[in-house]
Amino acid sequence: MINIIFYGLNVCQICNIILNLITMKVFKKMIIRITSVIVLSICFMPTVMAQDYVLNNQNSKLTVAGTSSLHDWEVVANDIKGSLTLQQSDVTIKKLKVEIVSESLKSGKNGMDKNTYKALKTKEFKTIVFEMLEVKEITKQSDNKYMVSTVGNLKIAGVTKKTTLNMMLTIKDNTANLTGEKTFKMTEYKIEPPKALLGTVTTGDEITIKFNVNLTK
Repeated sequence: MINIIFYGLNVCQICNIILNLITMKVFKKMIIRITSVIVLSICFMPTVMAQDYVLNNQNSKLTVAGTSSLHDWEVVANDIKGSLTLQQSDVTIKKLKVEIVSESLKSGKNGMDKNTYKALKTKEFKTIVFEMLEVKEITKQSDNKYMVSTVGNLKIAGVTKKTTLNMMLTIKDNTANLTGEKTFKMTEYKIEPPKALLGTVTTGDEITIKFNVNLTK
């Protein structure tokens, strides 16, 4: 067989053929090694890939609290949506978005709710939205618990402002929990503090949003 292949060829031609065969053999080994690396990477990919979580409305709570010339007040959000993309290998938050249906905010008092919806212009702006832009810092507090400082856009009544939001992140099994609070003035978002009883009861400008939201894979 070898005689047939090399018949009629000079030494240089024979050397070239041998060199090509060796090169093909080396190339084949390289392909096998590269393929092995790719297969191993795919096998271990789930441990490093980011995981998506969806907010569980039933197991989450968000309140808005403030003051008035008559008494302190609080409304509770009954319809919250949200998502979180988390890379657990190094605890990095890739994405975070929380959305509140404005007219799901309830105080238990019909008159107060109407004034709240009027101030939030809910006929035009249906939701309140926080969307993270970046993570400033993540500090481990204990096993599976981290203090997270983020910057994001908070949109209320059609006005969007960049704001810092600090929260505690707890990771357990297939769930992630975020707790925290944010205090600001309604007038920062061009919201006129609601009034009641022909203006005799006035609402304080400063409000505090407190949240404890649960997200699952």
